[in-house]
Amino acid sequence: MTSRPSIAFAKFAAPKKGSVFVLAADGGGLGDAAKACDPAGALARAFPVADFSGKFASSAEVLAPEGTSVDRLVAIGAGKVASLDDYAWLKLGGAVAAALRKATEVAVILDLPELEPEGRQAANLAAGILLRSYGFDKYKTRKERENGQPEAKKAEAAKPAKITIHCADPSAAKKAFAEEEAVIGGVLLARDLVNEPANALGPVEFAARAKQLEALGVEVEILTEKEMKKLGMGSLLGVAQGSPRGARIAVMQWKGGKAKEAPVAFIGKGVTFDTGGNSMKPASGMEDMKGDMGGAAAVTGLIHALAARKAKANVVGVIGLVENAVDGHAQRPGDIVTSMSGQTIEVLNTDAEGRLVLADALWYANDRFKPKFMINLATLTGAIMVALGQHYAGLFSNNDELAGRLTDAGQATQERLWRMPLGAEYDKLIDSKNADMKNIGGRYGGAIIAAQFLQRFVKDTPWAHLDIAGTAMGAPANEINQSWGSGFGVRLLDRLVRDHYEA
Repeated sequence: MTSRPSIAFAKFAAPKKGSVFVLAADGGGLGDAAKACDPAGALARAFPVADFSGKFASSAEVLAPEGTSVDRLVAIGAGKVASLDDYAWLKLGGAVAAALRKATEVAVILDLPELEPEGRQAANLAAGILLRSYGFDKYKTRKERENGQPEAKKAEAAKPAKITIHCADPSAAKKAFAEEEAVIGGVLLARDLVNEPANALGPVEFAARAKQLEALGVEVEILTEKEMKKLGMGSLLGVAQGSPRGARIAVMQWKGGKAKEAPVAFIGKGVTFDTGGNSMKPASGMEDMKGDMGGAAAVTGLIHALAARKAKANVVGVIGLVENAVDGHAQRPGDIVTSMSGQTIEVLNTDAEGRLVLADALWYANDRFKPKFMINLATLTGAIMVALGQHYAGLFSNNDELAGRLTDAGQATQERLWRMPLGAEYDKLIDSKNADMKNIGGRYGGAIIAAQFLQRFVKDTPWAHLDIAGTAMGAPANEINQSWGSGFGVRLLDRLVRDHYEA
C-alpha cells in the first residue's frame, strides 16, 4: 500500500527546512504566520506570474525561496474564507496532499486573514490529507524509471511524509483528529476491501478481515453454510451454490451504548465477484465485479470507525458474503428458493442476485436484534446509475424521519443521496404466478423494483436502502479520493450515528 503520512500538530513557528504550505485567501491574502515563513516576500512576487489569486484548491509554489532555508514554499488557495465548511477543509487537505510530491518533511501553516482556524478545522484538513494520500499498490512489484522504463522496486519503501500542522490550538486539533482518524481508518479499510482482487478476497477471506475487528473490541461471529442452512437461508445460499468458495455471514456488534438498548443495524451486500451466474454478464468490464461487495465493505469500515472512536451507541453490522459463479451446480433461471422469512422467490435472472443475498441478511438482522432501524447498502443496480449518474447514491425508505436524517448526513459529508419512490404500483410488478414473488420486474424502474423486493423482508421496522452502484467503485476522482474503490458510505453513516443515535 502507499505509505501513509504521519500527522502531528504544533504551535505556530517558522520552519527551518523541508516543504512549507500556507493558505491564501481569495485575492491572495496571507495570514501573519504565513507571512513570517516568507520574509523576502517571494510568494507575493510569484502570485501574479503564476496567475494565482487564491482560488479554492489552486496552488502556486516557489523553489528554494529567498530569505529562508526551506526547500519549497507552496500556497494553497482557500477561496472565500466565509465559505469554508467542514467539507471544504477536507478538500483543502486533499489539495495539500496532491502537492506533496516526494516531500518527506512538511509543515502546514494553518492561518488566514481574519480567521484563526479551530481545532476541528485543523483535524478536517489533516483527514483530507490522509484520504487523498491513499493509493492501492499492494500488488505492484515494479516501478517506472524517469525515462519510462520499468525497474525492480527497491526493497525499502519510500519514506512516508512527516506532516506538522501549525495551528493556534494544537491540543484541540489533536483531540479532534483522534476521532477523525478513526473514521478515516474505516474509509481506508473499505477502500482496501473493494480494491482487492477476487482471487485474494473471497467470502472466507472477507469474513476473516471482519474478524480482525475484534482487536478494537467488536464482537464478531461468522456463520457458515451449515448454520445458514439450518436457519433456512435458501435465498442467499442459492446465489452461492455455483461457487466452490462457500458463503459466510459476518455479524459484527459494537456495544458502546446503554446495556439492553436496542441497536441500530447496517446490512451489506458482499458479492465478492459477480459473473451474473447463468444469466452471464458481458465479458467487457466484468473485471469490475470484484467491487460488487462495496456495501459489505462500507458496513465493515463503518463498524471499524465506530469502534475506533469508541462511539456511544449499540450498533450491529451484518454482511452476506458470497461469490456468484457459474458451474454445473449454479442456480438456473426459473429456480424457486425459500428465504429465511418463509417467502418463496422465483429466480428469473441469476444476475439479480444481490437482492437475494440481502433478503436473508435483512430478515436475520431484524429477527435476531430487533433494531431501531435497518439500513442496507448495496451495489445493487445499473439502473440507479442511469437515473442518478455517479455523484449521488439512490435512497429508498419506508420512514420519512430516517430518510431525512440520511439526506442531511449526505449533505454534510458530501456523500450525497437522492430519495427515490416506492409504491404499490411498483410492488405488484414482482408478484409471481409460481411463487410468492420473482426477483425481477419489467424493463423500466429497475432500481425501484429492486428496492420493493427488499422491502418485503423488513416488516414494519424503519428501513432504508442505499443503492451505491455508481458511487462505491469507479466513481469520478475528486479532491479527497483518487482510488477506484471510494469507501462511500462510511463517513455518511458515521455522521448519521454521531448526530442522532449516540448517548
